[in-house]
Amino acid sequence: MPELILHRNLSDPDGFYADLMAVHEGLTKMESDALTARLVLILANHIGSRDVLNAALQAARETASQTPADA
Repeated sequence: MPELILHRNLSDPDGFYADLMAVHEGLTKMESDALTARLVLILANHIGSRDVLNAALQAARETASQTPADA
């Protein structure tokens, strides 16, 4: 399985989070969910490696019940 970077690796994680929340402002739940799905597919396409994507899916699934503070 490929080595994923699971520690904080963004230069400005709070800024990115604010941008992520801002892009959802004014959207319905359905629109917001669709935006999130499109974002995931765009980033998956950018990554390109099925092995890396499967490793990321597994890591996300393993932490699905954790709150952000736990992760």
